[in-house]
Amino acid sequence: MSGISNIPHPRNEPVLNYAPESPERAVLKKALDAVGSRKADIPAVVNGREIRTGVTHDVVSPHCHQRVLAQAHEADRATIQSAVDSAVEAQRDWGHWRFEDRAAVFLRAAEMLAGTHRQLLNAATMLGQSKTAYQAEIDSACELIDFLRFNVHYAERIYREQPDSAPGAWNRLDHRPLEGFVYAITPFNFTAIGGNLPTAPALMGNAVVWKPAATAILSNWYFFKLLEEAGLPPGVINFLPGNSIEVSDVLISDRRLAGIHFTGSTRSSRRCGSPSRPTWSSTRHIPESWERPGARTSSWPTRVPTWTRWPWGSCEGRTSTRGRNAVPLPGPTSRTRSGPPCATGWSL
Repeated sequence: MSGISNIPHPRNEPVLNYAPESPERAVLKKALDAVGSRKADIPAVVNGREIRTGVTHDVVSPHCHQRVLAQAHEADRATIQSAVDSAVEAQRDWGHWRFEDRAAVFLRAAEMLAGTHRQLLNAATMLGQSKTAYQAEIDSACELIDFLRFNVHYAERIYREQPDSAPGAWNRLDHRPLEGFVYAITPFNFTAIGGNLPTAPALMGNAVVWKPAATAILSNWYFFKLLEEAGLPPGVINFLPGNSIEVSDVLISDRRLAGIHFTGSTRSSRRCGSPSRPTWSSTRHIPESWERPGARTSSWPTRVPTWTRWPWGSCEGRTSTRGRNAVPLPGPTSRTRSGPPCATGWSL
């Protein structure tokens, strides 16, 4: 195809209010009944193949530990290694897709989330992460939809930016994916961040191994299945529930590790984020890192290099805070969150 694609301009997804007798309230109640009445069986997914290791842990509601929502299979070493092999292999094709074709997958996912899958993901967030209807609406619906749409917009801007040329010369900048796989480590509290961290590098042509937080795995699983329905090819994002230390030890020791996309505690960041790690001496190059450690603290850990960030913002797409200096970065319009990040229980 010759020509320049006209990618739709992004817009913030409107927030539904779930007022009494409203249509969205009725649909959400049905979704809560559906998600709460069945015990999901969540496998690891490698190259599109579901792997059930038999070693499982219960996924429960934080506000009712006796309520088991799902059983998640923990990836073993062979599964983890297979995920790396699949990601590297899948990128050989995915990295050569036209940007417009990659973008179409995530824009389609945004439209599906705004429509048929909206209340399913909201219900999973309410039950699995103890959020109210309005908190879930802002998080797992609106903010995640905004990430998918605005990431495409800012990625397009990156590709369009080209250097100036002197007379008699034509300077051009060509972008290519990282060499290897990206390890996405996602947090417990926001479904939107859980969806953003693996999809942002994938949009740019990278293949990803996604380690979801054990306490957010239900909503993350439903979003992963949505991506498959939206047309994401097998192996581009591999879904690995499991013990975070065991998964990280295997992935960070692999010489094909090309990047880490991370939101979590400062302690976890120190464990996997230092380029002085002895295991990194065997990698092809020091992996890129896009991190937001210590999300509840006011400063970054000491002895941390200046991390490379995705150009459209931090992991949350709002601001990047380094000590006392807040650096505004382009990203979706900020939203006002209602109440604490993880409220106790939910009600309609």
